[in-house]
Amino acid sequence: MKKYRGLMLGAGVLLACLFVASSGLAAEKIGFVSIGEVVAKSEAGKKAEQQFKKLVEKDRVSIQEREKELQKLKDELEKQRPLLREDVLRTKEADYQKKFRDYQLLVKDANEELQARQQNIMKNLIPEIMKIVTAIGQKEKYTMIVDLSIVPLAYHASESELTQRVIEEFNKAPTKKK
Repeated sequence: MKKYRGLMLGAGVLLACLFVASSGLAAEKIGFVSIGEVVAKSEAGKKAEQQFKKLVEKDRVSIQEREKELQKLKDELEKQRPLLREDVLRTKEADYQKKFRDYQLLVKDANEELQARQQNIMKNLIPEIMKIVTAIGQKEKYTMIVDLSIVPLAYHASESELTQRVIEEFNKAPTKKK
């Protein structure tokens, strides 16, 4: 829903700019950048991605260990099912169900934590990238710079593409929290 709203807003802004530009009121200078690509290809973004992958791997190992433990319990329960009394069987099944719920909570918590960390990474990188985009826009008198990772366009002139330049400037910028 958020993405759709962003697309509609971006399309509306772009249409408004095109309308103003076509009316001949002013010579508009529009640039294009993909913030997502800047994050993915910049040195700081690559470093953050490596740290994130380490966290994912750590969680994956922990989850796989739990999966093996659950599978072992399930296999034992199935083997012993014909031999167990009804009350013992119910107790073992309840124990298995409890461990399965714990496993599901572990997976859910791990996913939520990873999402929060990924958002935190973006929260640290994007303001710095936006400062660079703003500086380029002000210095070179752009009317607007559109983020292609939010507003997909069927076509834009490659000479108006600023992504590589923003990556280079971002890599040169002094490192704070990158």
